[in-house]
Amino acid sequence: MDILWAPWRLQYITGPKPDTCIFCIPEQNADDADRLILYRGKHSFVLMNKYPYNSGHLLIAPYRHLMDFTLLQQEESSEIVSLLQHCTETLTKCLNAQGMNIGLNIGEAAGAGIRDHLHFHAVPRWNGDSSFLAVIQDIRTMPQYLSETYTGLKPYFDRLTVCSAGR
Repeated sequence: MDILWAPWRLQYITGPKPDTCIFCIPEQNADDADRLILYRGKHSFVLMNKYPYNSGHLLIAPYRHLMDFTLLQQEESSEIVSLLQHCTETLTKCLNAQGMNIGLNIGEAAGAGIRDHLHFHAVPRWNGDSSFLAVIQDIRTMPQYLSETYTGLKPYFDRLTVCSAGR
């Protein structure tokens, strides 16, 4: 049997889970790079997933702590859609993504890992990105460190003018 090592996943599996919601971020942005926050809008923000399905996996969430999709206000919905469009364009340009999965899991039964705070996923895809590994062993490979992906994506969000100014 061949073994593919991904020891960084053990940190997530066995590590302490936060007592607070990871999407309820502080207003100050001093820790944005550590938190992998790429952009702060007026009503919502973009961050990288620390445990991604694929390189460049982004999360878009409203600042407001809510789980009910129907309770999003028009301003929040509009900004989130604009950010999803920008994320799609950025991941296509910066990472040469050939496709995109954009999703929202509402509730634990639908697969929401963090069900109490609504968040959208933007996952870049490439032809053959999972290859045989996902079929045989339910394994994915990550070809780039998170810090390198963050550094490559951050300039695309620093010059973002599509959405309202940040908080």
